[in-house]
Amino acid sequence: MRRRGGSEHPIKGRRASGRKAPKPSTAAPSIAELQKQVGTLTRELKEANERQTATAEVLQVINRSPGELEPVFQAMLASAMRICDANFGILFEYTDGTFRALSSLGVPKAFDEHCRQARVWGPHTGLGQIVGTKQPVHILDVREQRAYADKDPNRIAAVEMSGMRTIVVVPMLKGGELVGAFSIFRQEVRAFTDRQIELVGNFAVQAVIAIENARLLNELRERTEEVVKLNQQLERRVADQVGEIERMSRLRRFLPPQVADLIVASGSEKQLESHRREITALFCDLRGFTGFTESADAEDVIALLREYHAAIGEKIIKYSGTLERYAGDGVMVVFNDPVPVENPALQAVLMALEMRDAIVALTETWHRLGQDIGFGIGIAHGFATLGTIGFEGRFDYAAIGTVSNVASRLCDEAKPGQILISPRVLMKVENAVTVEPVDEFALKGIRRPLAAYNVVSVKTVN
Repeated sequence: MRRRGGSEHPIKGRRASGRKAPKPSTAAPSIAELQKQVGTLTRELKEANERQTATAEVLQVINRSPGELEPVFQAMLASAMRICDANFGILFEYTDGTFRALSSLGVPKAFDEHCRQARVWGPHTGLGQIVGTKQPVHILDVREQRAYADKDPNRIAAVEMSGMRTIVVVPMLKGGELVGAFSIFRQEVRAFTDRQIELVGNFAVQAVIAIENARLLNELRERTEEVVKLNQQLERRVADQVGEIERMSRLRRFLPPQVADLIVASGSEKQLESHRREITALFCDLRGFTGFTESADAEDVIALLREYHAAIGEKIIKYSGTLERYAGDGVMVVFNDPVPVENPALQAVLMALEMRDAIVALTETWHRLGQDIGFGIGIAHGFATLGTIGFEGRFDYAAIGTVSNVASRLCDEAKPGQILISPRVLMKVENAVTVEPVDEFALKGIRRPLAAYNVVSVKTVN
């Protein structure tokens, strides 16, 4: 060892000189500090639980009151005031540059009434500031604010009516647009914490969601109500139409088609009431029909009547006549009631001429089958009383008066192929048809003999 270092150092001494120095020890936290940390964590946990509880309570209110905003707003304000230790709170709506209180809790009456009116708040007030910034506003003391120094009327009213000192105003935004404000107030100068302001902001977001949900739900309800109303209207229309169809069916079954159509179109059965009107009556029947029915089979009689009624029925509809009645081969038609007809006498005569031509074609066929049948017509013009007669389930539309009797009696006197008309009818149609005079007839039920004329052909048709 001497040869290496030239000096003497014991090994033990060398080892001691190469050991690292120990680190200074850190002092353990004191009990007071630990208690403080525990208190802070406990307080934070409590605040977090309160926030979660408040949020859950508001959601429950929303679920219980779908579409109703006031219970939701009251729950929000109550929770915010309780957790933030505020004296009162107001939820404002913002429309057309003005703020108006939608809901409030704990607000002194005078200031509450003041806020319920739509007002423009100055740019230096809390509400005025969020219009431009759309950010939360925390004012420690409104008496130290410029708006109060400038004697802004809304700020002066707020201080004097409510005694507010410290306030927090949070904007309510929808798609970046200001729709309202959520605000809480203290009547003492004491700042709100950041977490309290954050909680108010959460309520502001929930308020916007609640308003939008209520709007959508109300729209849905309105549309649902509209659909229900439309369905009810449709059901009523269908019921009315079904009833009208049934009514029309009954009317058409028991009344002349023209009468039934007129009643349905007018919606009133006033036309069925007894009334007096000037009409033209036409009566027609088959000559030799009684003898035919005595010798022919019933099936042949029915077949002949069907052909006969089909032929004259087409003409009645064409000339706007009203089928008053038919009994076997006898058919009576009236003109000018209930449907008005211009020159009803001429309509009746023109129809009679076409009916005669149609029946002539049938009688030729019947003659070839050995059936000697002819066709006669009588027409009269005058006043008659018209209306329904009969009973429930079976009504007829009847024309009562001398004019009906004259038409029937002229038909009785008509020979096969003749169309006998009364003098009154002749006066209405003499310029339109060619006639030939026939002897005067002493008609049953008519006191004086009546001159009759046979219609030969049409001269001209206007």
